[in-house]
Amino acid sequence: MADLVLHRDFVPDYGRAVAVAPNVRRVTARNRGPLTFTGTNSYIVGSGRVAIVDPGPDDPSHLDALVAATAGETVTHILLTHSHRDHSGAARALADLVGVPVSAAVRRTALPEPGPTLDAESNAAFMPDVILADGAVIASAGWQLEAVATPGHASDHLAFALAGSDFIFSGDHVMAWSSTVVAPPDGSMAAYMASLDRLLARGEDTYLPGHGGVLDDAHRFVAALKAHRREREAAILARVAAGDRTIPAIVASVYAGLDPRLAAGAGMSVLAHLEDLVARGLVATEGAPALASAYRLTGRRSS
Repeated sequence: MADLVLHRDFVPDYGRAVAVAPNVRRVTARNRGPLTFTGTNSYIVGSGRVAIVDPGPDDPSHLDALVAATAGETVTHILLTHSHRDHSGAARALADLVGVPVSAAVRRTALPEPGPTLDAESNAAFMPDVILADGAVIASAGWQLEAVATPGHASDHLAFALAGSDFIFSGDHVMAWSSTVVAPPDGSMAAYMASLDRLLARGEDTYLPGHGGVLDDAHRFVAALKAHRREREAAILARVAAGDRTIPAIVASVYAGLDPRLAAGAGMSVLAHLEDLVARGLVATEGAPALASAYRLTGRRSS
């Protein structure tokens, strides 16, 4: 965990499009919070004919900022890394304004309304106009993006790789300021870890995340993030072995000194770890793993 160095010094320039990479501008929404950091980043890709990646929350002032930033240009695509409300809330309003469909992956799990009680909650009713599969290519004059399936934080999560560059839009899968909340039922720790491996196998080493600043030397960060998750898993197993049977008890021990505003997110991440541990036969519970379940070790050794 000591090798995971987080970067929280990002200061957004709200309401203004800031150049962050060749052919890429960032506009940050004002929805700052314990799970959204300084707010959601929307990205404008290209010049003249542009794509907007993650229009952000349902906030008229942010929508106005995106419209102002693209004045005189043609928005050809609206893309979502995933359908959580802090990324998709403005998508329909923007689509109506510019007259183009919303393109995204399809959620792989059924969700109850209103989704997890987090400030970046799932949008259970969302359905894209254009469904993007893994490997889909989205292009216009001067730019091309490849959709890269990265489920884990959400089952419909995509990253977008900018062709001919070292940049990939990593959404909420990897961010420099924090580890990512993985909240079942739509979030999956097994899928999240597999998606980290998939990003490590790619060439891009600079990430443009959904919250916070640009992440340089991203492969080193992702390797440390994987180690952090494995340490967290070991700590959870140790607490179950010590007699902690419930998720609140595990959170109190493993996340000592945690900001109370983050307790719900921590509980969901512990659930995601336990869900994975149950599937691997290391932990047992009655019925499907849930926030209110009681957990115990099975005696099987971790490989």
